[in-house]
Amino acid sequence: MLRYVLKRLVSLVISLAVASLVIFVAIEVVPGDPAAYMLGMNAQPDTLAALREQLGLNGTLAERYLSWVGGMLTGDFGTSYTYRTPVAEMIGERLWISLPLALYALTLSTLIAFPAGVWAASRRGSAVDMGVMGVTQLGVAIPNFWFAMLMVLVFAINLRWFSAGGFAGWEQGVWAAMKSLTLPAIALALPQASILTRVMRSSLLDTLSEDFIRTARAKGLTRRQVLWRHALRNAMIPVLTIIGMQFSFLMAGAIIIENVFFLPGLGRLVFQAISARDLIVVESVVMLLVFAVIVVNFAVDVAYAAVDPRLRGRR
Repeated sequence: MLRYVLKRLVSLVISLAVASLVIFVAIEVVPGDPAAYMLGMNAQPDTLAALREQLGLNGTLAERYLSWVGGMLTGDFGTSYTYRTPVAEMIGERLWISLPLALYALTLSTLIAFPAGVWAASRRGSAVDMGVMGVTQLGVAIPNFWFAMLMVLVFAINLRWFSAGGFAGWEQGVWAAMKSLTLPAIALALPQASILTRVMRSSLLDTLSEDFIRTARAKGLTRRQVLWRHALRNAMIPVLTIIGMQFSFLMAGAIIIENVFFLPGLGRLVFQAISARDLIVVESVVMLLVFAVIVVNFAVDVAYAAVDPRLRGRR
């Protein structure tokens, strides 16, 4: 197991190195000068040159890349071109919104999908199964931003159970903060729960058709015992894959939802930084999100090996 984990760690480090290079090159080749954007079209050449020197834009691409990577390794993400504040502070403030939102949505998605998928698989072909599949098909088809606006209309404007947007802040208490994140989390969770339910059902049905399941039934185990003792664990590998991918999506793909609910999270920060051509912020946030995706994939690989020891010798 230790050897397997070390191999995956080496792969993780290589992936991060390649990702950092791709992100830096992709963003740096975007046309336009951040200094010229900040000063406007009528900026004097000497003023423009001084600002470029102050922002560290006069070095070669290699020097700027090494400076950026070296800073990230020491926790220094640079200084925002627009806000003139450390990028690490900006990310830290917004991470405490985006990360709880992603975890909240993932928890809701899993709590909905796990029993729904098992329930549908255990009653294959019944009205319950068809009903669950119909609801999940609808959940996959409806865009989450449309569902978010619908929830704002119903629960914020008409019923007034929740606020229409904004974030109360953790200093107001956990309850107030989580209440601010509830509607966004539901909007993010329901489409993901629909996908996860279908994967759970499909994986469980495939497992229930295996020979070892028939052998267990032949030995006298009931269908319920076979389902919970044998089938469920073997069906979890594709489910773990989807859960890992969903967390990555919820961290990196909540830009629209954060803008719908005016949440000052990482997604909204990236949107604002792109609009202002604040490249150092875009690079740092995107690299952080890529880091989260790669680390989650590493955790999923380790979870694979824990669930099914046969996989340890295949990678």
